[in-house]
Amino acid sequence: MTPTTSTAPTPDPGPHLGARSRRPSPGLATRLLAAQSLVLVGGALTTWLVASAVAPNIFHEHLVQAGVGHTATEARHVEEAFASALIIALAVALLVSVMIALTVTWVFTRRVQRSVVAVAVAASAIAAGRPGSRVPSPALGVEFDQLTSTVNQLAQRLEGVETTRRRMLADLAHEMRTPLATIEAHLEAIEDGLRQLDDPTLAVLRGSTHRLGRLAHDVTAVSRAEEGQLEISARPTDPAALIDAAALAARAAFDSKGVCLTTVAVDTPLLSADPERMAQVLANLLDNALRHTPAGGTVSLETSSPDPRWVEITVRDTGEGITPEALAHVFDRFYRADAARTRDQGGSGIGLTITRALVAAHHGAITARSGGKGAGATFTVRLPAAAPVRRAGSGDQRPC
Repeated sequence: MTPTTSTAPTPDPGPHLGARSRRPSPGLATRLLAAQSLVLVGGALTTWLVASAVAPNIFHEHLVQAGVGHTATEARHVEEAFASALIIALAVALLVSVMIALTVTWVFTRRVQRSVVAVAVAASAIAAGRPGSRVPSPALGVEFDQLTSTVNQLAQRLEGVETTRRRMLADLAHEMRTPLATIEAHLEAIEDGLRQLDDPTLAVLRGSTHRLGRLAHDVTAVSRAEEGQLEISARPTDPAALIDAAALAARAAFDSKGVCLTTVAVDTPLLSADPERMAQVLANLLDNALRHTPAGGTVSLETSSPDPRWVEITVRDTGEGITPEALAHVFDRFYRADAARTRDQGGSGIGLTITRALVAAHHGAITARSGGKGAGATFTVRLPAAAPVRRAGSGDQRPC
């Protein structure tokens, strides 16, 4: 007969063992207070021991040197009285000083703990998707002020990114709505027999799909540029060659609209730039100037160098101008100062955003100025100079 074996159940460690394993470690304030207490108590004990061992001998030597007439018994009582008074006074003084020091340490550690907890709470809120959290300054010194300032800047940056993301998605949906509605309307008309799939209909459908493709390309380009994912092959480049090439590429469009395009190249150093990316920058600026300059107007491309370390390329037009309210938003995604302008007339509203990102990738800056409606606009691109080398044939001016 085979004996039956039974397996005893594994004993449950119970709630007490689990509680011991999950016991939290002491906080920063507790550790600081404990460390400071050990230092103070150790210092007090050391002071008491040293004073007890050294002071009576020193006092005895002074009595001997003074030649005070006392019997051995009297001298012993005097020394014992001094030692007792010293020890009692020292003990009381050390106890009071330790208590005061511990009180100050406790107050300070509590403030440090509150500050650290506030930073941790704000960081947790930011990680949870609530970037509106802010940390007040604890007034504990430059280091803590810098920490709270950094956390607040991080929260502000993330809040701005989240706001931009939401606005971008809303604007992108708005931009896609028109071409999608056009495609859907024409397809329904073809299905209902109201339109034929002829060349004009195909042209409308192709135009709408082309607009969607251009929008997707522009959004991808600006996202890559603002995230620093564009490859910039900067090298010494002649500013005059850049504006001449940009003017040559845009000349036909300007002539077709009847807008005069001039170039003015003065004495400048070579600039450090990627010629292909800068061609895109100037093409966007010229396209924007042409769009807002009526027939008979003038657009000029100019180079200058007010500082030997920098080179400036300016696109100046005599067009519609920009109001002060719109001037602060001209580089925003999908922004158009004239809301009544159609997408075919006003572009995707993202060209200047790409331009700003490309200039920033060159470690430069772009600014926009205008005297208001009807006063024209001026866009200035500022880029670092490559070397203080002057171009040959400076002072060139090419009118219309």
